[in-house]
Amino acid sequence: MDIALWVVAGLLALLYLAVGVVKLVRGRRGLADRMPWVEDFGDLVVRFVGLCEIAGAVGLILPWATGRVPVLTPVAAACLVVLQVLAISVHVRRRETSQLGINVLLALLAAFVAVGRFADVLAA
Repeated sequence: MDIALWVVAGLLALLYLAVGVVKLVRGRRGLADRMPWVEDFGDLVVRFVGLCEIAGAVGLILPWATGRVPVLTPVAAACLVVLQVLAISVHVRRRETSQLGINVLLALLAAFVAVGRFADVLAA
């Protein structure tokens, strides 16, 4: 189970790090053609979402890998679930249903990491 949690956490971390950096660096104007949802938000919000994704990516790996405050790993995973639930609500409101499957999958994978790592924390 530990290997599965590491693989999923690693893949999620890579994905969230990549999209977070893009949102942080490009901002709203640089993303409007590929991510139409940014039209509903200001540049500061889009960059903040990117920063949250980067923090989540780091939180998925670093605390558990170093053994320093490992409870932060499942907390980060749970926060990424919340982020995806919020993303789903934005896409539903905007009637952008073609991407919902990806959001649901990311939420489920993050929930898998959150539950698995919380169980490990409680067992320790």
